[in-house]
Amino acid sequence: MDAALCRLLNRPPYKSFGKEPLKAMIRSIIALLLTKLRYGISLALAIVMFPCLSFASDFVIGITPHTSARVILRMYEPLRLYLTQSLGMPVVIVTAPNFTEFARRALNQEYDLAITTGHQARMLETDAQYLPLLTYKADFKAVAIVAVGGSIHKPNDLRGTNVLGLGAASLVTLWGQHWLAQNGLADVHVNYVSASDSVAQLLIDGEAAAGFTSQANFDALAPDIQGQLRILAESKPMAGRVYLLNNRHSHKRKAINSALWGFAETAEGKRYFKESKLDGYRKLKPGELKSMEPYAAEVRKILQTESR
Repeated sequence: MDAALCRLLNRPPYKSFGKEPLKAMIRSIIALLLTKLRYGISLALAIVMFPCLSFASDFVIGITPHTSARVILRMYEPLRLYLTQSLGMPVVIVTAPNFTEFARRALNQEYDLAITTGHQARMLETDAQYLPLLTYKADFKAVAIVAVGGSIHKPNDLRGTNVLGLGAASLVTLWGQHWLAQNGLADVHVNYVSASDSVAQLLIDGEAAAGFTSQANFDALAPDIQGQLRILAESKPMAGRVYLLNNRHSHKRKAINSALWGFAETAEGKRYFKESKLDGYRKLKPGELKSMEPYAAEVRKILQTESR
């Protein structure tokens, strides 16, 4: 849908209006329609869903689609508001329909600040010259989860079943596929869904035998949902969500980095870290992103395959 809007903006007669006035008009129309159809969805969510509608003057933060657009907007709204005030420019939050499309858009330089897991962060650093800034203190782990009281008690019980991942280019899915291979489970089929809460509900409904998600997203599930699931396996700690600045803003690196650390000291920032169990920001360790190169290479292969 977003790609279609981009093509529309570049075609006559719409092109003659100028992109920015036309975007303003479309933003208003979409926000109005969404409000009528979905009971109060805001313009901010309209932009999250349709990032092509962001203005050229907007500072665009791209968030990897680790959960639904609505949840992403809610999670990062305090950061957006703080950066808008601190940097003195309009800041918008956007995401993508899946991890592969997020990587493609990031490589196309569509984000001013990208927040994505370590394997894509490594790719953006080496292939698109993004500048890594910081990550979270909490360990990032991928987990395989199953329904409590189900028939899956050990890896071998998954033979011949269907499992769920968050997209071919997501770190948790790539780890999960490696884990399946290490356990000799070549006959397990991986299906992709859009968000961790979808994985959880499908497992509870018996639609799949297991699912791959992050420990953080598992911990963020509502207690009544989480209580119906358990962890079957977990990864070693890996580089989790990393904040990367587009190189075109290298001259603002110090100011933007300072603003992010400043947000961490606010009441809103501390509340965000507590609710998400991320414990705050930290600097990246030497070689931390380089260690993610094998997973980054797999994302490149996925992008090359889909572009043929």
